[in-house]
Amino acid sequence: MCRSTCGCIRGRLLPLVDAFPTVRGVRGRPRLRPDYVYADRGYDFDVYRRALRARGIVPRIARRGIAHGSGLGARRWVVERTFAWLHQFKRLRIRYGVRADLHLVLLQLACALICYRKLPQS
Repeated sequence: MCRSTCGCIRGRLLPLVDAFPTVRGVRGRPRLRPDYVYADRGYDFDVYRRALRARGIVPRIARRGIAHGSGLGARRWVVERTFAWLHQFKRLRIRYGVRADLHLVLLQLACALICYRKLPQS
């Protein structure tokens, strides 16, 4: 299993979950954590399942060696579609710049343009 000090994606799951902003939902006190975390087979380790449950999050992680009938694909499709929309912007697909703040600004601009294009035109 990967350690959090390595550069791979798997070591970044728990810091990512800890950095979640407040989750807006129904009226009342805003939730600090989501109810579920969906992940693919690359995160199929008991360490992650236990750590997510300790944070009060139900892990929905696909198991290795089990057929694709788990139902996670329906939710994953939304994420993959969003990445495909973002990859239409070449500066986000091929990261030329080094500065993270400029990349974040371009990402936010791309998200605003995607939302603008999806709004009904009057």
